[in-house]
Amino acid sequence: MIAVKDVWKRYGRLDVLKGIDLEVPAGGVTCLIGPSGSGKSTLLRCVNHLESIDAGRIEVNGDLIGYQERNGRLHQISEREASRQRADIGMVFQQFNLFTHRTVLANIIEAPVKVKGIPKAEAEATARELLTMVGLADKAGAWPVQLSGGQQQRVAIARALAMKPKLMLFDEPTSALDPELVGEVLNVMRRLADEGMTMLVVTHEMGFAREVADEVAFMDGGRIVEHGPARQVITDPRQERTRSFLSSILD
Repeated sequence: MIAVKDVWKRYGRLDVLKGIDLEVPAGGVTCLIGPSGSGKSTLLRCVNHLESIDAGRIEVNGDLIGYQERNGRLHQISEREASRQRADIGMVFQQFNLFTHRTVLANIIEAPVKVKGIPKAEAEATARELLTMVGLADKAGAWPVQLSGGQQQRVAIARALAMKPKLMLFDEPTSALDPELVGEVLNVMRRLADEGMTMLVVTHEMGFAREVADEVAFMDGGRIVEHGPARQVITDPRQERTRSFLSSILD
C-alpha cells in the first residue's frame, strides 16, 4: 500500500530525511518510533504530500504521490491534484483541528459533501455510523468545546474515516491527551487495525506498538536505524541505538 523509496527531505542545509526506504503492505500496521527530531512526523507528512520531497519517490496503492513522471524525471503536481490524492489518505494529527463553530456531525460531513460531492443525507448517515463506531453516538449535536480531548480526537478519527480512505496516517494522536484519555483513542485505533485498515502511526505508546503493529521502524537522525516485527524490535532490538532509546522510555 505504501512504498517509500530512497526519500530525502531537506530544510535549507539540514537533511531531515536521509534515504528512507519503507514499505507497508495493504492491511498492515507499521509504527514509527524514535526521539523527537528524528524525522518521523516529516516522513508521515511526505506520504500525504503535505511536505514535498527532494529526492526519491513515494507511492500509495501504486500511485506516485505528489509528482508525475515524465521522461524519467519527476515533476510536482498542482495543489488541486495533490488534494485529490489526499482525499484517499486519512490523517489524524496531534491537535484535533476540529471546526469550533460547527457541531460534531457538521465537522464529519464537511469534507465528504464538499470534496467528494456525497449527498448530505448519505454523508450524515455515514457520520452517525462512524460516531457509533468510536463510541460517540450521542454527541452528534455537540460542539467541540463540550467534548474532552479524547472525545475530540475520536471525532477527528471519525472525520478522517468519513472520506473512506485507503490508509490512515496518525501523527502522535495521543500526545496532547491527559493520560487517562489515551486508552479510549488507542482502542479505536485497535479496532481499525482489526478491521484491516492500513495504518502508519507515529507514536510513543510502546504497548500499543507491541500489541497492534505488525512492524516497527525505529528512526534516529533522519534514518531508519532498525525495522522489523514489532515484538522483536521492542523486546529484543538488534541495534544498540534502538536499545538505548527503548531503555530510556520503558524504564
